[in-house]
Amino acid sequence: MRIRGAVIHEVGKQWQVQDLELGEPGPEEIRVKVMASGLCHSDDHFVTGDIPVTLPMVGGHEGAGIVEAVGEKVTRVKVGDHIATLFIPACGRCKYCATGRSYICDNGAGMEHGRSLDGTANFFDLDGNEIGGVTRLGTFANYLICHENQAVKLPEDIPFELACLASCGVATGWGAAVNGGPVRPGDVVLVVGLGGVGANAVQGAKHAGADHIIVVDPSPYKQERAADFGATAAFGSLEEASERIAHLTNGQGVDVGIVTVGRVDGDIIGQVFEKVGKAGRLVLVSVGSYEKQLTISPQDLTNFAKSIQGVMYGNCNPVVDIPRLLNMYKNGTLKLEELVTRRYRLDEINDAVADMHASRNIRGVVIHEH
Repeated sequence: MRIRGAVIHEVGKQWQVQDLELGEPGPEEIRVKVMASGLCHSDDHFVTGDIPVTLPMVGGHEGAGIVEAVGEKVTRVKVGDHIATLFIPACGRCKYCATGRSYICDNGAGMEHGRSLDGTANFFDLDGNEIGGVTRLGTFANYLICHENQAVKLPEDIPFELACLASCGVATGWGAAVNGGPVRPGDVVLVVGLGGVGANAVQGAKHAGADHIIVVDPSPYKQERAADFGATAAFGSLEEASERIAHLTNGQGVDVGIVTVGRVDGDIIGQVFEKVGKAGRLVLVSVGSYEKQLTISPQDLTNFAKSIQGVMYGNCNPVVDIPRLLNMYKNGTLKLEELVTRRYRLDEINDAVADMHASRNIRGVVIHEH
């Protein structure tokens, strides 16, 4: 089947939009007509090499579309269903899924190769060479094949361009506050970085009952937008925010600090950790390199009972939580339209990346043409 997708061939290069061939779904796989894909910063980490993957690779993991074909053993969805893609599978049977932690499902192992669970490729160039798909998906293509464990059925009255956001950025950010914090009523919360994930960390903190939500982002545009999602104050740097944090906490520090910057390093972690108060928690969502360095004081961990919590997929159980978040949108308690700053055609993918780097978007969305 001839399709079209955006492929990264070399670290440091731009996305290349090209014609591709798509294979056939296996017994437990589905073919999805992708309608929309969010532009998540994680896809940029494959370009920079911060997350090593087997190239070439079709980009995109934050997707929504329509099931067009199913393998003979598929039971979760059927042809015609609207679905969101899951960048981490949820098998429902491994130790972690069975104990309510499907965000670290065992089937997530080996995803850096971009092949199906059985090791086969689903994308091919026109010469027949194999091409992987980011997190076994590749939502920057207008069609993809994935395992049924990487799909969750959606209500049909949710626009695809909004539903796709719930598949990663919304669940990750919201869950970082609600599950990772966990933020509690009356808390003072600090969110560092207001992209598609950070904006939803703000929404999650508000939903959980935080009294004050302070955003730090160097972009004036994002500082202006912070209040739209529930922030009570926004600053360009941690230094600028220090006086406000001290005033609200009697000099003690925030209850929860959530790091959602585009690329994190040990210094940023250390700076935010210093703003966290006694028995407080730093929630780390951002991706950086594999460097083994944190600029924090071990005494702060013990003497002040502070902690660092890593979060994957917002520590959500996406098969349950994605429909829940979309119902919150339908009920008016979660904002999705406000997240979408600009819509792009697939051929504009590199413009979308440039806008992301320039902090011109909360979230860009690629709308596939069919």
